[in-house]
Amino acid sequence: MKKVLVFAGTTEGRELAELLADSNIKCSVCVATDYALELMNDKRIDVNCGRLTEEEMEVLMRDGKFDVVVDATHPYAQIVSQNVRQAADKESISLIRLRRSTESAEEGFVSFKTHEECSTWLSFQTGNILLTTGSKDLGSYAKNETIKNHLFVRVLPGEESIRLCTANGITGRQIIAMQGPFSAQMNECILREYSIDWMVTKISGHAGGFEEKVEAAKKAGVGVCAILPPSENVCQTEISGDERKSSMYICENVYDTAKKLELLLKEDILSKRSRKIILSGIGMGNTDGMTREAYHAFEEAEVIFGAERMLENLPGKGVKVPYYRADDIISYLIEHPQYTKVAAAFSGDSGFYSGAQSMKKALEEANEKGILKSETTILPGISSVSALAARLGVSWNDAVLASIHGRRTNVVNLVRKNTKVFLLLSGKNDFEMLVNKFREAGINNVKISAGYRLSYPNEKLFTFYLDEFETKLLDLPEGVYTCLIENEDCEEQILTPGMDDEIFSRTKVPMTKNEVRVLSISRLELTKKAVVYDVGSGTGSVSAECARLSPDIFVFAIEQKEEAANLTKENAVRLGLSDQIVVINKKAPEGFEELPTPTHVFIGGSSGALSDILSAIQKKLIVKENTKGKTDKASKGVRVVINAVSLETIAQITKLIQMYPVKHVQLTQIQASRAHKLGSYNLMQAQNPVLIASFNLLPGDKMEADE
Repeated sequence: MKKVLVFAGTTEGRELAELLADSNIKCSVCVATDYALELMNDKRIDVNCGRLTEEEMEVLMRDGKFDVVVDATHPYAQIVSQNVRQAADKESISLIRLRRSTESAEEGFVSFKTHEECSTWLSFQTGNILLTTGSKDLGSYAKNETIKNHLFVRVLPGEESIRLCTANGITGRQIIAMQGPFSAQMNECILREYSIDWMVTKISGHAGGFEEKVEAAKKAGVGVCAILPPSENVCQTEISGDERKSSMYICENVYDTAKKLELLLKEDILSKRSRKIILSGIGMGNTDGMTREAYHAFEEAEVIFGAERMLENLPGKGVKVPYYRADDIISYLIEHPQYTKVAAAFSGDSGFYSGAQSMKKALEEANEKGILKSETTILPGISSVSALAARLGVSWNDAVLASIHGRRTNVVNLVRKNTKVFLLLSGKNDFEMLVNKFREAGINNVKISAGYRLSYPNEKLFTFYLDEFETKLLDLPEGVYTCLIENEDCEEQILTPGMDDEIFSRTKVPMTKNEVRVLSISRLELTKKAVVYDVGSGTGSVSAECARLSPDIFVFAIEQKEEAANLTKENAVRLGLSDQIVVINKKAPEGFEELPTPTHVFIGGSSGALSDILSAIQKKLIVKENTKGKTDKASKGVRVVINAVSLETIAQITKLIQMYPVKHVQLTQIQASRAHKLGSYNLMQAQNPVLIASFNLLPGDKMEADE
């Protein structure tokens, strides 16, 4: 087994030791103090506590038979580093100097090897930038259009410096022409006067005023970006082979050290590194409304993901990457294994119409596939609903919560049946769409209260009734809204099917009558989030009954006759169900390929194509195993209900249920009679007898039925 000896005096030393332990590489650590020993509490790591002389280091290296030595001691522990270097050289062991150069509590700056690298990193940050690196390196930043307008440059008050600024498009107030040296107080004044968020400097030592810059930045709360001297660049050989018995390398962080160890040990290390990923709701966006737990998570994160508008106000000095899709984030983490503390921002609360759940699922799948090792934690945030409810002084525990922000929801049906509905909207156009649908459905007495950019300085609240909408529309700015829709005239919710036939527009188009419709829908055994095919929809009465039972049910009404298809659309709009019913003017089974797999199918009319329809439905029931080894829902089959009036269709049904793999078959014939007035008498008038066939259609092969 390969063995590594780490002299640790920094956080990076401890992190490297833990990384090696995660990779099953034998690691021993030397620390100088008891406090450092307490921090190194990983039982997988052998820890030696106490200060060692050069001779003692030699003995330890010799007896331990280490393959590589890593010096991760403090930058100012020069004598210790010298002893480690000489001991490793005498024992002919390769040495890596992990020289801290990234942001730390002691140094307080973020370091970069080149100006180009620094410029790229700054493009993902926000706020004003002060360049104190001179005019010659200005081009690396000025060519970056993302940050150019936020640049302020401090240069010498000479003609050449001003000319270089102008040539790079930096003019007017962006130029600070002054002659140094500058005290910490002067630096602080400049930082505050220009509202600077990031200062770029070279590590120029005491003579170059580096200490005064860092001191001023700390007092002003400004981040420091430091450009490393050429001799500090990563993984370069420090002393040539002629002068040393063994190789020595300088690395600037844990990631680069691990990469060098992979080459020296010929072991895979970084791919086994586990990330701690936090998916956090950020509330309304203002950091004042963020939970303390979430705030700390972003402060400590090495890389932060989120939509660009969210990243602007997030705390923390980690790299901010404007990704919010799971695939993009996972790919980025695979390509950048140096980041182990990761945070992703989600607006509002992570459990309310948030991408946090799908992100968590994607990360779990990546773990199962072995492409990313991570531990995921989800943190809550204040939702826009609770924020708006507080602003309006109302409760939300007695309301229905829904969203049309990037999703489809039948808001009309919800408002028709509920006094209070909280709703997320994508923009001001959604208001116009909702108002039109309310009017079409005859819902006119509703009050809408909307919140815009809640918690921000430009927060706005709007309240209006439907008849006031046109006058309020001009006042609504573009953006995402949360609104409360109140309907004091809401209907009592009817939990069973059975709408009166007279409710539907008919003309001469056939319609499944109330009594048959009720039993047929009962036999469908509809479930929450059902996907229903209504084949031969006619007037759309069955489609409407299904959609009316739950706003989560989605219906595809397939009708070949144009007049009937138009009637289905008309009835769906009039009943406020057009968001749940999609009408397809084709002869079934045409168009099935483009539709999602159904969970339930009602066939009221097949035009002689019943066998083709069942075959087409069965083809969509693909049996496959998911990543967790469970069978997909489609393999359980689809619930089918068929209405038949003619003897020929009844005969065809009995034959088909012998040919197809089915279970739970029920065949019921119903004949209903309704009373009709004839003078002073009520006479019963019989309707046509109807066969109601119901069964579960399963995937599998057809068989030849017996004649």
